[in-house]
Amino acid sequence: MENIILEANERKNTNKQTRNSLRNQGRVLGTFYYKHVKPISIDVSRQSIHPLVFTSKTNLISLKLKDHDKYECVIKNVQFDPVSDKVVHFDLMGITKGEKIQLEIPLQLIGNAIGIKDGGILQQSLYKIDVECLPKNIPQYLDIVISDLALGDSIHVSDLSYDNITILSVPESIVVSVNHPKVEAEVAVEEGEEITEEEESAEPEVIGKGKETEDEIKD
Repeated sequence: MENIILEANERKNTNKQTRNSLRNQGRVLGTFYYKHVKPISIDVSRQSIHPLVFTSKTNLISLKLKDHDKYECVIKNVQFDPVSDKVVHFDLMGITKGEKIQLEIPLQLIGNAIGIKDGGILQQSLYKIDVECLPKNIPQYLDIVISDLALGDSIHVSDLSYDNITILSVPESIVVSVNHPKVEAEVAVEEGEEITEEEESAEPEVIGKGKETEDEIKD
């Protein structure tokens, strides 16, 4: 696994005004968690955190903080702005050699499903799974061979197995499947059914959803 150095500043002042000022400067706020030390509030440049977030691989991170030891860690959680999709906060989890860690690992599909040749549509339902393993066994991604998937077949979490890794995701969850193509038929038109005046005048119900602002995101 690739080890990437992430340079960060420790945030001594965590009030709202300071947080907003850092964000206006293009800094991304985060928190480093490690069972051997108290949580450390940090901030990093947006350019340095993006490659670690917008990737299909798991990376081991060496967190470099002034006046601190260098910590080995992985990204645990990421919060995005609901409008711009920018990273607004992230959590790092420190790891210790010889101690198992729980984290999400991306999935990578290998091969071409035979069911696609029969008109099937490949649908991937899970892109990451929860696992537990030692730091030395953390993979960048987990391969899933789909070459033998016929029309109507699927692969569940319970079908997956990897050396030195314990899978924690729900066993019954479908990872990937080859489905029959859906045919959208306009039954009313084809069968000559008349649309009633009541149906024609009916308006769809619109449900609004408020968006979360950056000020509502807890540091």
